[in-house]
Amino acid sequence: MFYRNSVSAVFSLVVLFVVFGCDSKKDSPAASAGRTRGPVGADGFIVRPSAVSEEVEVPGSLLPFEETDLRAEIGGRIIDINIKEGSTVAKGTQLVKLFDADLQAQLKKLQVQLQIAEKTAERNKELLAINGISQQEYDLSSLDVENLRADIQATEIAISKTSIRAPYSGQVGLRNFSLGSYVSPQDIITTIRQVDQLKLEFSVPEKYAKQIGKGYVVRFRVDGGVKDHQAVVMATENSVDQNTRTLKVRAVVRGDNNELVPGVFARVNLQLGKSDDALLVPTQAIIPTARNKQVIVYKKDSAVFTVVETGIRDSAYVQILNGLKAGDTVIVSGLMAIRPNAKVRITKLDSIERQR
Repeated sequence: MFYRNSVSAVFSLVVLFVVFGCDSKKDSPAASAGRTRGPVGADGFIVRPSAVSEEVEVPGSLLPFEETDLRAEIGGRIIDINIKEGSTVAKGTQLVKLFDADLQAQLKKLQVQLQIAEKTAERNKELLAINGISQQEYDLSSLDVENLRADIQATEIAISKTSIRAPYSGQVGLRNFSLGSYVSPQDIITTIRQVDQLKLEFSVPEKYAKQIGKGYVVRFRVDGGVKDHQAVVMATENSVDQNTRTLKVRAVVRGDNNELVPGVFARVNLQLGKSDDALLVPTQAIIPTARNKQVIVYKKDSAVFTVVETGIRDSAYVQILNGLKAGDTVIVSGLMAIRPNAKVRITKLDSIERQR
C-alpha cells in the first residue's frame, strides 16, 4: 500500500513539472522575440544609367602596307643587278636585268622587215590607184605590215619582261641571287615592302563580328613595347571562318614609331558592346537559378524577386538588359536570409556614381 502511494506521488510531481515547464517556455523572451522579430536589414543599390563597355584582348600581327615577292616573268641569266639590301627604292627602278640580246636582235630584224613591208604597201597603193594591181594584192601587202607591227609589239613586251622593276616605292629585302645566276619564274629574287605605313591584322570572336566595321578605332601594344598605339579598321573579311569561328580584320596603323616593325606580335585591345545608358548592378546582386537569373528589388518595404536578362559583365558590375528600370533599388547583401515578400529594412544605400 505504501509502495503504491509512493509511485502515485512521484507520477504527480512529474506531471506538474512538465506542465509548468511548458508554460515557462511559452512565456520565455526568446519565444516572444521570435513572434515579434522585425524586418531583415540589408544594403541597397539604386539602379541608374551609366556608360559601360566590354574590353576584349586578342592577338594580332603588324604587316607592311604592301609586300611583294619579286620574280622573273621569264627564265633567263642575270646580267645586271641593282639591289642594295635594305635600301629604299623608288617606283619603277630597275632592280634586275636578264639577258635579252637574242630578243634585241629579233626586234631589229622585225623592224627592217616592217620598213620594207611599209614601202611595198605604199607602192601597191599607188598601183591600185591606176588599176595596176587588184584590191586583193593591196590588202595582202597591208596585212603584212600589220602582222609585222604586231610581232614587233610582242617582242618589245618580251624584252620588257627581262627587266624587273620596283612596282612601288618601298624597301627591298635580302636578295637570293647574284650576278650571272639563272632564274626561273618560280624563283623569288627579293622582296619589296612598303613600310612607311603599316597594317594591323587580327581576328575577333564571331559574337562581336557585327560591332567591328570600317572606321572602328582599336588600341594595341606590340610585344616588348612601352606605349599604346592606334589603328583604324580599313576592312574585314566578308564571312566568319567556320573553323576558328572568328572574323579576320585589317586596320591601318596611325603614326610612326620605332617600336612598330613589320611582323611583330601585337596585343589588340577592343572596346566592344559600348553603351552610354546601360543599367548596372553589382555582381553580388545576381542570384543564378536553374532556369534564369534574378535580383531582389526593394519595393514598399518588401523583397520582390525579379527575373532579369544580363549583358556585359566586368569584375564589379553586370549590365541588366531586361527586368529593371532606372531608379529601382536592388538588395545586394543578406540575399540568403531574404524570402519572397519578406519585410526588409535598408541599412545602407549606394549607387554607381558613389562607387566609381
